[in-house]
Amino acid sequence: MSGFQKIELGAQTLLEFRGPDAVRFLNGQITQDVRRVVGGKISLPACVTDAKGRLLFRVTITEGPEEVLWIAGLAQWAEALEARLTRYLIADDVEVTDRSNQYSLVHFTDSRVEAPPAVIARGSNRFGVMGMDWWVPAGRVMDFPPMGADFAEELRIAHGIPVWGAELREGILPPEALLDVTDISYNKGCYVGQEVISRIKSAGKVNKRLTRFALDADAPILPTLMENGAGQITSVSPLAIEGVRHALGFVKRGATELFVKATDGVVYPILCI
Repeated sequence: MSGFQKIELGAQTLLEFRGPDAVRFLNGQITQDVRRVVGGKISLPACVTDAKGRLLFRVTITEGPEEVLWIAGLAQWAEALEARLTRYLIADDVEVTDRSNQYSLVHFTDSRVEAPPAVIARGSNRFGVMGMDWWVPAGRVMDFPPMGADFAEELRIAHGIPVWGAELREGILPPEALLDVTDISYNKGCYVGQEVISRIKSAGKVNKRLTRFALDADAPILPTLMENGAGQITSVSPLAIEGVRHALGFVKRGATELFVKATDGVVYPILCI
């Protein structure tokens, strides 16, 4: 794959927060330091957690036009995400608007791609390499051909990027999926769930951790539980590169020798990378 690649991410839930208290309010609701996106240059991932520090939503935060703040997530989250983020909105001077139908999202794997007029472009490493998120006005057609779905999935898995429905689900602890590295600020102050997540950092351990694997390209392996209860494979790349197929999954704390039974019934060793 040479040059930049376009990955279509489609319709998203897009909530706009406007007002003098917007930064302070959102800093109390999500794990990321909202101040980092002020200035309109980057998008950052963040978690929305409950009071026990467990994941409810994984979102993206960025600054939209006119210095408003945008929180974006999966399209099916529109009502639930807005309800959770506004639950504690009482006396704050913040106006919330749903912009979900006004933009679609595409990502480019190169940060040097120049956006056309009316497209909101922000730096983003959502696939493990620095690229660009483009928020494209609804109805506008982009001429760039998209990356094939198999190549996009290989890129995600090879770089250890978790997605909802595979590695991420409601109720997991963000550090289990290594989201403490990308999504969490430990210096910005309090937010819902902050005390629990800070205690996990102090303890330095969780019961399982997201791990990248290298599999024999010829082994017919699907997402599955590992042998002896050592963990679980959650995603397997549809592509094999140089005899290796990448995968993602969780390994339980203390597990050392890892094996998985493939669809042919044969037990194969797997290598952590």
